[in-house]
Amino acid sequence: MLRFVPVYFTPLMLIRSAEAVCDGTPVKNSKKWVPIERISPHMIQAVVAAEDNLFMEHKGFSFEDIRKAREHNQKGKRIRGASTISQQTAKNVFLWPKRSYIRKGFEAYFTVLIELFWSKERIMEVYLNVIETGRGIYGVEAASLEYFGKHASKLSRTQASLIAVCLPNPRRFNPAKPSPYIQRRKDQIINLMYKIPQVNFDD
Repeated sequence: MLRFVPVYFTPLMLIRSAEAVCDGTPVKNSKKWVPIERISPHMIQAVVAAEDNLFMEHKGFSFEDIRKAREHNQKGKRIRGASTISQQTAKNVFLWPKRSYIRKGFEAYFTVLIELFWSKERIMEVYLNVIETGRGIYGVEAASLEYFGKHASKLSRTQASLIAVCLPNPRRFNPAKPSPYIQRRKDQIINLMYKIPQVNFDD
């Protein structure tokens, strides 16, 4: 069913709402589903550059990134993940955010299913509409309106890359008020956007 109908609510949205109630803060759920045709190609290219360079090539898992992440983490540095956009979509739509081996097992299961039954275009469309993009903000349309006062279809390359680089920690970073670190990452992502193949779902 979710291959065709919009995903208006996810477990994470429910969890964040419950956390807000427990903290005594206002519940915010800013989200607006838009079809992928109404999302800037810059936004699609930016998340692929920032999150999953091999999105169009893999079948849900990037074993090279998993190997690199394992080697990095064994050195005792800050934990680095290796989740693809497909895995993140599976987690966001069907599961809870807290890391555990049980959740990762379910995540792998749902990743296989969406790669089997959804197109790459559909996976990207769902991802860009449900991903957490700020406190109480979900999807790039809501983020674009919140941070830049424009629809996602009008995002520039710079604005798209700012949203993309904040995705690993959207409740901490603000694309409209980028820190020096976010500015540096933005420049790196823009440079990478030119180097990787252009995402094209018509092929």
